[in-house]
This record gives sequence, C-alpha cells and structure tokens, in this order.
Amino acid sequence: MKFKATLIGFSAILMWSLLALFTAASGKMPPFQLSAICFLIGSLPGLVVLALRPERMALLKQPAKVWITGIAGLFGYHFLYFTALRNAPAVEAGLIAYLWPLLIVVGSALLPGERLRWYHLAGALAGLAGTILIVARNGVAFDDAYLIGYGAAFLCAFTWSGYSLITRRFEAVSTDVVTGFCLATSILSFVCHLALETTVWPATTFEWLAVAGLGLLPVGAAFYAWDFGVKNGNIQLLGVASYAAPVLSTLILILFGFAEPSWRIGLACLFVTGGAVLAAKDMIFRKRAMLAQPAE
Repeated sequence: MKFKATLIGFSAILMWSLLALFTAASGKMPPFQLSAICFLIGSLPGLVVLALRPERMALLKQPAKVWITGIAGLFGYHFLYFTALRNAPAVEAGLIAYLWPLLIVVGSALLPGERLRWYHLAGALAGLAGTILIVARNGVAFDDAYLIGYGAAFLCAFTWSGYSLITRRFEAVSTDVVTGFCLATSILSFVCHLALETTVWPATTFEWLAVAGLGLLPVGAAFYAWDFGVKNGNIQLLGVASYAAPVLSTLILILFGFAEPSWRIGLACLFVTGGAVLAAKDMIFRKRAMLAQPAE
C-alpha cells in the first residue's frame, strides 16, 4: 500500500512538470478565467465519485481552517502562477515558481522537533543564486519589463510551500475534500474574473486542448494524487523527488519550442536543483541508511 501510494504521489510530480507547457500554450485567456475553467474541470472526477457514492459527501464536512488553507493554497498558487507566465518568459517564471521544494525543505527544518543546519542555509543560498541568474539580464539587474511576472512567481513559490507545510497537520482529512477545494476555487476565480477581467476565449483548437490538459492533469488529477501520496506513501521520497520538477518542466518547454536552450538556463537548473538536494541531505541519507539495514 505504501509503495503504491508513493508511486501515485510521483505521478503528481510528473503532471506538474507539464504546467508551464500547457499554460504557455493556452493562449491569452486572463488568469482568473483560466483558473475558473481549469479548476471546474479538475473537480469533475471528484464530483463523479461523490455522485456514485453519496455517503462520501459526509467527508467534506471539515473545520473552517481546512477549507481556508486548501482554497487559499490552490487559488493563490495558480492565480500567481498563471500571472507569472503571462508577464515573464515561461522558463524564468517556471524556475522561480519551482523554488517551492527548496522552501518546503528549509521551512520544515523550522518545525517542532527539527533543526536548521548549515546545509539548509547553503541549499537556500544556492537556490537564490540560481534565481538571480535566471532573472538577471545585465549583471544582477532585473529587467523591468518582467518585474510583475518575477514577483508573482516568487509569491507563487512561497504560497505553495506554505500551503504544503500547513496541510501536514491535516493528515486525517480525506482526499475527497480536494474536490471541494477545486470547486470552491473555480467559483471564486469566476467571481474575480467577472469583476476584474475581460473574457477572452481560446482562439484555436490547440489552445482549447491546452486548457483541457491543464484542468485534467496539473490542475486536476495531480492534486488528488499528491494528497493521497503524501498521506499514505513515503513523504520523504516524494519531497526529494519534487526537486526534479523544475528540470523536467524546463526540458519540456525547450522540447516543444517555447524556450531556447542556453548555458544560463542550464546553470540555473543546476543551482536550484542542487541547492534543494543539498538542503534535503538528511532525508536522502536517512533513506539510504534504512535501505542498508539487513532484514530481520
């Protein structure tokens, strides 16, 4: 059961690596409108399950803090992420947003029973170096043209890492509640869209397919898979594996022609990913020690 749940959690990481690609391919739809449609699509699998097994509706009755955390995490993260990709190059925005694994490792070291050690700080500094590298155009100067996108990507990373750390307290909450998170986020996004944005529909079939892909995979199934994986699988392995997301995302963008390969992008990947792995040193060596122990 634990091995199967861990594999399901890995599938969420693979789906999240497609987020930048599908968002970049989805056209000019404004962020709130895109969030509303994608989260509505993402809630459909859960709604089908609840319709077939109505007794599970009782699992949606949770304390207000669970709902506030879930909706703030999902709605905040994706609005900021979509905003970042609309206002900055996809590779740079995606890499900055994917600082969340590093922030989770550093943040978890500050939780009760944990200690912040030198390699946590060294990993954070390496991630910062990679971030400066990808947003700097002339030395260490920011390009003002992309300032909104960079800022949204930074806030995006902090939002998801904060959400992930807080939800560790809700291990007993059923994965069914993710359906409610998605549906509530869709409604909230739709209200904000009507109040703040002009409706823009995808112009081509390809853009519609990208929107559908967002809703079905990285903004849909991935949340159910991640929730199930971290609650029932090996959360340490999942935490370390999540550091592969920025590299996979960048390679996919380059493969599909949304970005050009360069030494700067490659070096930034090494800094961000290497810093995260360094910060997770305890988890990696603890797992190796467990595997090295002879079976009784």
